[in-house]
Amino acid sequence: MGIFTTRIGVANPQSEEYQWEWVEAWVDTGASHSMLPASLLEQVLALTPDEDLLFELGDGREERYGIGQARFQIENRQRTCTVIFGPEGQYLLGANTLQQLNLIADANHHCLVPTPKLRI
Repeated sequence: MGIFTTRIGVANPQSEEYQWEWVEAWVDTGASHSMLPASLLEQVLALTPDEDLLFELGDGREERYGIGQARFQIENRQRTCTVIFGPEGQYLLGANTLQQLNLIADANHHCLVPTPKLRI
C-alpha cells in the first residue's frame, strides 16, 4: 500500500552518462521491489527484463512480471536496484530500493529520511 508519493529519477545503468527520467512514485514499504511501467523501462530507457517471475499481489492474486536492473536516484543518492516491469500507471518505490539507498519512510511527515543507523 502506498503511503505518499516522492519524485524519483530512473535511468539505464548501462549508459555511459545517465539520462534521467523523473517520475512521481508511491512509496510502498509493503512491496519488496520497485515497480515501474514496462513501457517506460523498455521504450524510454531501453531496458530489457533479465527474467520473468511470479509475484503475489497485495490482494492475493498472482501475476507474472519481468524483472531487471535500473539506476535509481532520490535526492543525491543513487544505486542500481532491481525493478519490476509493471503495467501502465504503476509507479511504486519498494522496500528493497529504499534499503539500498539507505532511506526510510517517515509516514507522519510524508517524506523519506536517511536511515539513522545501518544494521548488518
